Amino acid sequence: MAKKKTTLPDKKNNSEAVEVNEDQVIEAAQVTKSILDDMGVESYCKTSGSTGLHIYIPLGNKYTYEQSKEFARVIVTLVHNELPDFTSIERAIKDRKGKMYLDFLQNRPHATIAAAYSVRPKPGATVSMPLHWDEVKKGLKISDFHIRKAIERMNDEGDIFKPVLGKGIDLKKAIEKYAGK
Repeated sequence: MAKKKTTLPDKKNNSEAVEVNEDQVIEAAQVTKSILDDMGVESYCKTSGSTGLHIYIPLGNKYTYEQSKEFARVIVTLVHNELPDFTSIERAIKDRKGKMYLDFLQNRPHATIAAAYSVRPKPGATVSMPLHWDEVKKGLKISDFHIRKAIERMNDEGDIFKPVLGKGIDLKKAIEKYAGK
């Protein structure tokens, strides 16, 4: 497969683009999902509408920024430990050595991110589209989610991103479950 500029998110891993294979972005998302599943944590994936994927965890407005940031740091560290050949958790571009950055700091105050269902200023008018996890697999093309198909998909699927705004997870319970694994 040809290489393409892509990025991957944790809750929201969005970063400066590097040369990374699309299949690697998908693999990193799948590993993230597996780790979160092992913790008993619900997660929701969406395309960035550009080149990456964002993974969201419902927090129910129960945690501080610092708590959510540190939880995200744990998740990306675990993902990186499983995929060290092509992922990095180094913030400085020069320290990444061309690897895909797993960005857990995109959650910081004043950071921007494409909202779910928003049209992006990209060729083809791609949309930041929520996905079912079974769609996050080899062959996924972000360019397939564009303005001409967005309304039909939303009518067919409903708002599959709505649970992100739900009750929220229990961070302590999730960490304890994973630690006892």
